[in-house]
Amino acid sequence: MKPSIGISEKHIEKSIQILSKIISNETVLYVKTRKAHWNISGESFMELHELFGKQYAITEKSIDILAERISKIGGKTIGTMNEFLENSDIQENPGKYPDKSELLMELINDHETIIKQIRKEIQEFDEKAKDVVSIDLLIKLLDEHETTAWTMRRYFK
Repeated sequence: MKPSIGISEKHIEKSIQILSKIISNETVLYVKTRKAHWNISGESFMELHELFGKQYAITEKSIDILAERISKIGGKTIGTMNEFLENSDIQENPGKYPDKSELLMELINDHETIIKQIRKEIQEFDEKAKDVVSIDLLIKLLDEHETTAWTMRRYFK
């Protein structure tokens, strides 16, 4: 049964398209953060290991919230790594294990990519999707990514 929630079918389709892009970026970032958590070594090992653990837990929760939003508005959530990779702006680096500084910079860049995407998508939701609940969700997600990027930037002078 299609939902009757005051958003046109055209606008629901646009919301699902935008949310699918965001969930793809979040999922690829989640996998990269897990990899960082598993493979970090050297100075600040435990501190960064715990930091990455907290970050991927937060990202995992965000992914679930995004997937539930898609379902609430009547859509189906993509769910394979191929689909996520096809829709993501975040790139994987198979077989590469950068040092601490390179790893932090890569994750900072990924968070900043998502920050820019979310800022753009908030306008899309407002102008083209007319979906204020998704806007609210994205504002919270934006704040989380800004906090995470800021935290990791603090490791550099």
